[in-house]
Parts: sequence; structure tokens; C-alpha cells
Amino acid sequence: MARTLIPLAVILFLSSVGHSAPAAIGSPAAGSATADARVPAETVALASDNPNPLLWQPDTTIDPQAIRGSLGADILGPQNIPIDRQNADLLAPPTTDAGSVQNAKWPFSLSHNRLQTGGWARQQNQDVMPIAGSMAGVNMRLEPGAIRELHWHKTDEWAYIISGAAQVTAVNSDGQNFIGNVKQGDLWYFPAGIPHSIQALNDTGVGTEFLLVFDNGAFSEDSTFLLTDWLAHVPKEVIAKNFQTSISAFDHIPAQQLYIFPSPPPPDNLALPKSPQGTIPNPFTFALSEIKATPLSGGSVKIVDSTTFTAATAISASEITVEPGAIRELHWHPTQDEWTYYIGGQARVTLFAASGNARTFDYEAGDVGFVPASFGHFVENTGNTTLHFLEIFNSGRVQDISLSQWLALTPPSLVKAHLQISDDTIKKLRKTKPIVVGPQ
Repeated sequence: MARTLIPLAVILFLSSVGHSAPAAIGSPAAGSATADARVPAETVALASDNPNPLLWQPDTTIDPQAIRGSLGADILGPQNIPIDRQNADLLAPPTTDAGSVQNAKWPFSLSHNRLQTGGWARQQNQDVMPIAGSMAGVNMRLEPGAIRELHWHKTDEWAYIISGAAQVTAVNSDGQNFIGNVKQGDLWYFPAGIPHSIQALNDTGVGTEFLLVFDNGAFSEDSTFLLTDWLAHVPKEVIAKNFQTSISAFDHIPAQQLYIFPSPPPPDNLALPKSPQGTIPNPFTFALSEIKATPLSGGSVKIVDSTTFTAATAISASEITVEPGAIRELHWHPTQDEWTYYIGGQARVTLFAASGNARTFDYEAGDVGFVPASFGHFVENTGNTTLHFLEIFNSGRVQDISLSQWLALTPPSLVKAHLQISDDTIKKLRKTKPIVVGPQ
């Protein structure tokens, strides 16, 4: 008899405990006869309400410390204060950062500069930022008239004029030629293997400075195919035979590459030699400066890809402005890596690399960023001036997935099951891409 009563008593006790226990967060009320399948039981802790703001600005006068709230401690050893002031989120990262993400910031100011008579050039590639395996960049300056000599590359070249103006020339494999002028905010593009030149104009009295982007992270500006470098390494007898001249006709060719060299600015009426094959049908230049930006709630955007700049088949870009307090929305690019160049302002970017890995970086004008394909990210304006930057992609088309649009176009019950947000919040999701979201 006792053997039967003891288990029965235990069963009755456990049953009574189960009915009297308080309901879990998100669970139906205690004593409810039926469970509500639309409200899941809490399975993990709720995310912290800590806003994790930027702790200081680059122009701060404080000596930054590795402290965020109750975490960290002050620095006792040597400290590079100017660098720590520029990188608040590296020294005192937000608590949302976790795991490991490779460095995704490179200031051109840290690049070795190649000084020439007439200009200079400095580069960023995967040697200095290994995460950027698919694209590399060069920042180049030419004084009025100075020439980046006739050359070609094994990779495609996309360019943006930062300041001043330039003239470019090219010839394709069909013997068609091209000449074009570009000014601040304009682009050029040369496919791999197409020989071309760049010469600074004197329209503004300063020459030009521009950004070059190549669709290979291993690219090196020092490994370019240069006209003078090639002929300096060909026997004179072969050169004379090739051009059907005497050897003396080439007595004055340089013994080594010129790379960048001074020259008078080209005349306004400079014309190309007339080619029997005609001119290149799809221009290698694009007047992006003359395209009207699309206004957004917190900034603006210009998109240029192969649908508008038809010659640019492998590289595309968005030129974006974000006003103070606004944000380039949470998004990702499905299959394209993003090489970012900051023209003005201050930015804060968190890269989400999946599997709980995230890291935040701070950027200023002249910095290069990189976002691998499918990494979730945002770009927040943390300064008090307009943030201006380029998103450049290793693809002929600009594509992104907007988090807000994705959720807005997903059944609301499914979204609420994941995030436990209210109907009012659901209504604020945008069915069209915000791109840039204005300040609250």
C-alpha cells in the first residue's frame, strides 16, 4: 500500500507546484487553459538597454582611457593619445562588440607616399588591410600639367576626382581611341589591359587629386605596366625594327620609368589623332558631378553602375551624404564587397560578421573602410558636419538588402515572434528602402 501512495503523493505535489509557479516573461498568464502560440516563451536573456554611445570625439582634449561604465581600467603605460582620440570604439568598444573581426580601417595618412617631380601617390591594399582581399585603392596628386605616364594594368581601374580637373586618353584593342576631361566629383573607368594616360589640367590652378580603385586586393601601384619602363628593357635594335626607323630615332628615351613627371598643361583644343576604326563607343568618363542627388530624410544618394555608366562593367558605387544625427540604415550587400572612402565628416560603423562576431570602427576624412559581402552594418554620422563618403563595389551593379524593408515585407506575426515588438513598431518599418534615416 505504501509503495503505491508515495509516488502518487509526489505526482500530486509536482502538479500543484506547476500550477502555482509564476508565468515566464512572454508566457500566457498562470492558470491559462490554452497556450498562445503567437507569444513564445523567453529562451535567452533580453538584450541590454545600454545605448553604448560614442564616448568622445576625435577633437577631444581629454586623455582617453580604456573604460566604459564599470568595465576596463585606466592606462598606466605609454599611450599614443592622438590615435586613441581618433578611435574611441577601439579603445573603449561598445558592449555589443564581441568575438573577432579583422581590422577594417586604414587611413591613407599611414600609407607610404611615393614622391615624384610633379606629384605623389600612396596606396592601400591587402598588405596593410588584409580583410580587403578583393579591392585596393590609390590616392594620387598631379600638379598642373603633370602626367601619370602612359600605362596599363592587369585589373580594372575606377576613379573619382577629389579636387581639380584632369584629362584622360585611351585606346582599345580594336584601335578605337578616346579623350575626355573630368572635374571634381566626376569618374573615369578603364577595363583591365586598356592603355591610358592621366594629365592634370590647370582649370582651377591647382592641378588635380583623385582616388583610384582596383578590383583586386593584391594590386600594387608599383607593379604597373609603364611605356617608358617597357622600352627601357627592349633592345634598341628591336625598337627600331618594330617602328621601322633608325636606332638613333630613340636616342632620348628614358633609361627607367617616369611614372609621374611635369609637363605643360594640354591646350584647350587638344584633339586625338583620327582613327580609321573610329572612337570608343562607350565613353570611359562619367560626369557624376552633374547628376542630381536623390534627397533622403537624413541625407542624399547618387548611384552609378553599369546601367548608367556603361563602360564600368566590374565596379559600381554610391555617393552618400548623411546629416548630423542621421544614419546610413542597417543593411548588407548580398554578394558584393564594399570598399569605402570617407571624403568628409565623422562616421561610426559596426560590422556584424555572424556567429556572434561584431566590431565597431570610427572613420574620418581620408580613411578607407572595408565591408565583406553579407556583413551587416550601418554608417552613423557622429560629428556635427555633413558626412560624405563613397561606397564602392566589386560588381557592375549596386545592390543592398535593407533591414527595415526586409522586416516590413515579412509577415508581421513572424517578425513579432522573433523580436517581440509591438504593432506600432511594426507600422514604422519601411516598405521602401530608407537608405539614410534622419535623426529622431
